[in-house]
Amino acid sequence: MTGRRRTAYPRPIQFVIGTAVAGALLLSGCGVLPGGPGGSGEPVTVMTWAPDQVDDADAVTMPGVPAMAKTYARWINEQGGIDGRELRVITCDERDTAAGAERCARQAVDREVAAVVGSYSRHGQSAIPLLESGGIPYIGGYGASEEEFRSYLSYPVNGGQSALLAGHGRQLAGGCERVSLVRPDSLGGARMPQLLNTGLLAAQRPESTDILAPENATSYDEQATKALKRRAGGSCVAAVLGSRTETFFDSFRRLEPEGERVSISSVLGSVSQPLIDRTGGRRSPFEGAYVTGWYPDAGDARWNGMREVIRKHAFGDNSIDADDTGVQTTWIAYTVLKAVVEAIDDDTVTANKVTSALNRGTEVDTGGLTPVLRWRFKDLLGTSPYPRIVNADVTFQVVREGRLIAQKKGFVDVTEALSDARRAVG
Repeated sequence: MTGRRRTAYPRPIQFVIGTAVAGALLLSGCGVLPGGPGGSGEPVTVMTWAPDQVDDADAVTMPGVPAMAKTYARWINEQGGIDGRELRVITCDERDTAAGAERCARQAVDREVAAVVGSYSRHGQSAIPLLESGGIPYIGGYGASEEEFRSYLSYPVNGGQSALLAGHGRQLAGGCERVSLVRPDSLGGARMPQLLNTGLLAAQRPESTDILAPENATSYDEQATKALKRRAGGSCVAAVLGSRTETFFDSFRRLEPEGERVSISSVLGSVSQPLIDRTGGRRSPFEGAYVTGWYPDAGDARWNGMREVIRKHAFGDNSIDADDTGVQTTWIAYTVLKAVVEAIDDDTVTANKVTSALNRGTEVDTGGLTPVLRWRFKDLLGTSPYPRIVNADVTFQVVREGRLIAQKKGFVDVTEALSDARRAVG
């Protein structure tokens, strides 16, 4: 037992597009302008960072993340700001490097921002210690680094890759007699089989076959051949290789015997709707794939509020794709920020006040995109190596007609699976 109290999902229909939208409509009805008569405080300055301009061909780019942050600010300020406070967003190009992450974190500390919100970085080891030294909270990062689930100043909105893998085992156990897992030959990759196997073993399925792959290969014929040799009736092949997942399945489908379609799968972060669109939509190699995600599928009505904000306030910015998980996470993170700022009575919102509001249990209703979020000690999962997780829910999706759609309604809580995996390893 972890002592973690689960919070029920709010389901009233009138709140389906999220309390952030409803709150904004109330503000717009008051006609309050940030900094004008009726304003209740000083502007709130935050930072969002993500890689945009990169030099390495293997680097990740997430330009939609800072673009969504700017779009959110334009929208909320048009409604009168957050509780009458103007929202000011500083963005920083992290460039997917450790030096870039450190530079952005130093800028956040130097500018004395109230929080870093809805950002993406694989280099948390370089950035988050600097935020800790400056007392800057990190709200709703994408979940791309382990530090996001360990730092006492991090407030994640999802369960990261660990939750996805634990959930993926449960998803595959429902339709696969046996599973081959193709994963990176790295320290991070070494943890993947145990997380996946917790779900498989719970359903009396055998452990997955572990197939190691180099992280930056241009072809995965060797790994694809191994996976195909282990195929049999009811077999599935899961690949979790980040940006190289596409490369693996290109090799896999090319070597697949003609007329024989093997079931494949992955998790969000390795597969996404934009990737499916880019690789052929209905003719994509991912057609039919099982995918585990953090949030409802992109076509769910609960995203309508975000889509409307993008339509009206992104001004045609092509970098913002409402189907992208990074953009979705940024929207949720700013929903958290809004709730926290509204909970602060003082005129000036500082990093310390934001942290205090989060630690004392400010609740955040995301309109059903996540469970109600709260970061009191009793809400934390509290297991190493991910003590800061408060949301261990995932969703089961499948690619049909070129679209990621729900395979199973609602969320699946993988708290127990994460705890079992920790005990098995340690």
